[in-house]
Amino acid sequence: MGSKLVENIVNTQKEIQFSGSTFVKQGKTVLARSSFGYANRADQIENVVGTRYGIASGCKIFTAVAIGQLVEKGRLSFETKLNECLDLSFPHYHEDITVHHLLTHTSGIPDYFDEETMDDFEELWIEKPMYHMRRLQDFLPLFQNEQMKCNPGEKFHYNNAGFIVLGLIVEKLSGLVFTDYIQKYIFEKAGMENSGYFALDSLPGKTAIGYIDNEDGSWKTNMYSLPIQGGSDGGAFVTVEDMESFWDSLINHKLLSKSTTNKLLTPYAQEEDGDYYGYGVWIKKKEENVYKYHVMGYDPGVSFHSAYYPTSDIRVVVCANKSKGAYKVMSEIEKSC
Repeated sequence: MGSKLVENIVNTQKEIQFSGSTFVKQGKTVLARSSFGYANRADQIENVVGTRYGIASGCKIFTAVAIGQLVEKGRLSFETKLNECLDLSFPHYHEDITVHHLLTHTSGIPDYFDEETMDDFEELWIEKPMYHMRRLQDFLPLFQNEQMKCNPGEKFHYNNAGFIVLGLIVEKLSGLVFTDYIQKYIFEKAGMENSGYFALDSLPGKTAIGYIDNEDGSWKTNMYSLPIQGGSDGGAFVTVEDMESFWDSLINHKLLSKSTTNKLLTPYAQEEDGDYYGYGVWIKKKEENVYKYHVMGYDPGVSFHSAYYPTSDIRVVVCANKSKGAYKVMSEIEKSC
């Protein structure tokens, strides 16, 4: 499988001009490790396995783990209501919204970026400059006073604002800035030594710049297209090996107890396309069995897919510093495995 897998990855890279890194591991055996393209096009610095990539919404699972850890410490439960967690004003929000609703995108609260009505994430920063978006509370004016979309538990509606609220809960109950909490209680525990929530205006070395390609062949970086610093709804940077370490730590209960991990990995809500959602994680079934747990993220200049396949104990990570590419590479890896 190894040589065929690598061959398929290389062929796919040539076909779509994939720029990024891939990592495939089964048990303790590395099946594929490869990198393509440039982390910095202007200076032609190549992507390597140790390159850090933005993963957009792929890090919502970190937020879910943080909430699970606070549940285990007795600070709250998954059924705790939002108005019991935060003393912020949400004048139009339903009083029955729970932490469970927020984790499963079933809260019904308004989103600051509604993917059903908005096509371009960059539009958000015309009136609200992206360089002001450094802390979770900076996002509140974008959704705090808006009307509910539906009643809690009524339907699944992917919602970034719900995870901003969850991050604010983490800050309130832990006394730490959200990104500091994740660094201490998730990245360090999982051995993710090269990961972090880095600001776009102060990226550390070996970090890939995100690129937006235009149809005429020109390109630009994504520095002015995203919030300046990521948070509980997305925007962390990881290496492919660090992300695999996260899966290993999660499934071996280094981050959460077995019972809490099982709650996180339980399919609660179902989207229209058929996939299920747990706490911060997508779940795909084949017949009645779970085929894979996966996370993904898309931003201007970012595409990311990563999955854990429980039956075969395979973990796959695909990070790209372009707006497209990760899904195609991930699909080809699945065919080979």
